Amino acid sequence: MKSLFNPRIAGVALAVVTALSLTACQAPAKKAAAPVVAPQPVASNVQQRVLAEGLYEMAYVPGSTASLYVASAQSFKGVNGGVIYRLDPATLKTLGETHTDLKNFGMTMEPDGSLLYVTNTLDGGISKVDAQSGKVLQRLKFGLINDKGFPTGAREIMLHDGLLYIGGVADPGLIWVVDAKTFKLKTTIKNAGKWVTGLLYSSVTNRIYAANGSGEILVINPRNHKIEQRWTPGDDKTYLLLNLAEDPATGRLFVTDNSKAKTTLVFDEHTGKVIKRIDGDALGIKFNAKRNEIYISQRESGKVLQLDATSYAVKNSWTLPTHPNSLLVSPDGQTLFVTVKQGFNKDHSAKGPDSVVRIPLN
Repeated sequence: MKSLFNPRIAGVALAVVTALSLTACQAPAKKAAAPVVAPQPVASNVQQRVLAEGLYEMAYVPGSTASLYVASAQSFKGVNGGVIYRLDPATLKTLGETHTDLKNFGMTMEPDGSLLYVTNTLDGGISKVDAQSGKVLQRLKFGLINDKGFPTGAREIMLHDGLLYIGGVADPGLIWVVDAKTFKLKTTIKNAGKWVTGLLYSSVTNRIYAANGSGEILVINPRNHKIEQRWTPGDDKTYLLLNLAEDPATGRLFVTDNSKAKTTLVFDEHTGKVIKRIDGDALGIKFNAKRNEIYISQRESGKVLQLDATSYAVKNSWTLPTHPNSLLVSPDGQTLFVTVKQGFNKDHSAKGPDSVVRIPLN
């Protein structure tokens, strides 16, 4: 098979992933004021393992054979394919590896932990993987080509009620809806704004939320897949909304912007209005109901913040250079996992391998 990663295409691929996938979006603009946090040394009980290049999202399978899965795209220069790592969530030691011919980015799983679903962003498709054996069971490529001649990127992936929802990085954006069992495209939600980024299902409103680069939150009815509302921050600022988290008990939706606005927006799900802005660069975000806490990865600041979800006060922070990226909270709510990325050289090679960090929450 002809290598995708010649120097010219490597630059395009890197730009797609850096700008539109699971890392920062667009060139840095004027930096907003971040929450004031005194520098904190990494606690002695925090574990960090240097693993591989191109680490992105994670999934956690609990039980007697608990496993932490990490999607990897590997290097963007001179390396074809990627790896799905299976780690011991207590020690971060490798339990297994699946080497794939496509690069892996976004990830979700079946509730019972039997299957993983992964986005192959650069190839515009998704893969179904057996969690225990690591075998790729099925694959689907959507076949859309952008004006540069490359596949339309498949960014985030979410499972709800037997259907997979995959955000398409295009202008206008779209959301592919795939039957998880048959792995066939069921329908496409079109006119979804510029670049569909984050996806989340809300049990509060029984709606799917989709963030996009047009600064909108799309409110989608999962029964008919119609876009019913488009929420915006309600000011004149430019937003490129990214990742989503929800507090079902209070009906709050948390949305990050790591582009121009450099903020985390808090929407009231009942009104669609912004009720709070948390200043500071923000990429990944998770809400932990068991501890009533919010976690935010600050890619540019090189930190992960732990906030009280009621007062929004910063309770703790961890400095994790160079670029903290994706976040995952363990099912018991007592451990936070982070993928930490390194920067790129001018020739599109990484400055070093990425890491996985395990943080016991106190």
